Amino acid sequence: MNKIKFAIIGVGNMGTAHAKNLLEGKVENGELACLCDISAERREALKELFPNVPLFASVDEVIESGLADALMVSVPHYDHVKTAVKGFEAGLNVLVEKPAAVYTNDVLYMNEVAKKSGKTFGLMFNQRTSPAYTKLREMIKSGDLGRIKRVQWTITNWYRSTSYHNSGAWRSTWATEGGGALINQNPHQLDLMQWIFGMPSRIMSHVYFGKYRDLEVEDEATLFWEYDDGMTVTYITSTAEAPGTNRLEVACDMGRIIVENNKIIFDKLEMPEPEFDRTYTGAFGAPKVVENIELNEDIYGSGHAGIMQDFALACLENRQPALACGFEGINEMTISNACHLSTWKGNVWVDVKNFPHDEFEKYLREKIATSKPKTSVKAQVADTKGTY
Repeated sequence: MNKIKFAIIGVGNMGTAHAKNLLEGKVENGELACLCDISAERREALKELFPNVPLFASVDEVIESGLADALMVSVPHYDHVKTAVKGFEAGLNVLVEKPAAVYTNDVLYMNEVAKKSGKTFGLMFNQRTSPAYTKLREMIKSGDLGRIKRVQWTITNWYRSTSYHNSGAWRSTWATEGGGALINQNPHQLDLMQWIFGMPSRIMSHVYFGKYRDLEVEDEATLFWEYDDGMTVTYITSTAEAPGTNRLEVACDMGRIIVENNKIIFDKLEMPEPEFDRTYTGAFGAPKVVENIELNEDIYGSGHAGIMQDFALACLENRQPALACGFEGINEMTISNACHLSTWKGNVWVDVKNFPHDEFEKYLREKIATSKPKTSVKAQVADTKGTY
């Protein structure tokens, strides 16, 4: 067998994209086995979109059919874990859309079940296929840049309109999605931060809920992280700015790196800054930039199809994915939860290394208890057209 047979569970916007990638041959070692969606109206639409693909109404039906080797879980966030667990317990490999879940306790449980199953477990962190971020990671891991002093990422170009928030009844409430910008748009960047720089020791946040849209959840956040070695991070995000910015800046001993507009710009110093400081005897001097290295690197890479291909190969070789292993989802989830918890507790420092999983879940459940479901006709109609 040289192809993994995928069942797409939840065929909304992303599920449809994954199905098309498989049908169009973009995943060399994968093929589309079947589709699954709980909405009867959605299933009728899928019969026209994918007329020759078997269609099911539940995960249980998919498992009983025996058609699939792996589940591609593309359901709303709260359903990620229970769907993945069904797959693992049935002896199937599982690839989960980002984020891993909504809160860390759920992710820890999913990881435990996945480990016991011995099956391949992946996460759709498709930004990890980016040549730009991969190159930056390599530059930092090599140690050639010296100490990383400060990181600043402004990521405000993932704009989302009110109509987007109304495009599904499950979107943008505590009870149905579990958050806003941090849980939906930013898991990619939060994951990249820990993938490139490692996990911070503590986090303080200023998260704003419904600042620009009529939402329960967040649409803007400014985050501050600290690392054990003194490195700091300032992270700014919003889903209500246009045209928006995507600029990652890294200050290091050897100069400055900027990732922006599909380019990496490295302003390289003539000597490491600490060495200059030890030897310089003047008053207002500073290290000189002797080389402006410009690397044209694609920010997007192979994307979703690349993650599915890496996952499929891992399934065939009975190992974990090289690009985005599912067990690593706990890192991004901890960062995201810590950001919410910091604001809910009054913008205080939150210990990431010893994250209070139960305390966060308590706060979240309080939010869920007062969450108001969407009742607009617009949202309900849209829900049948593009979500699980």
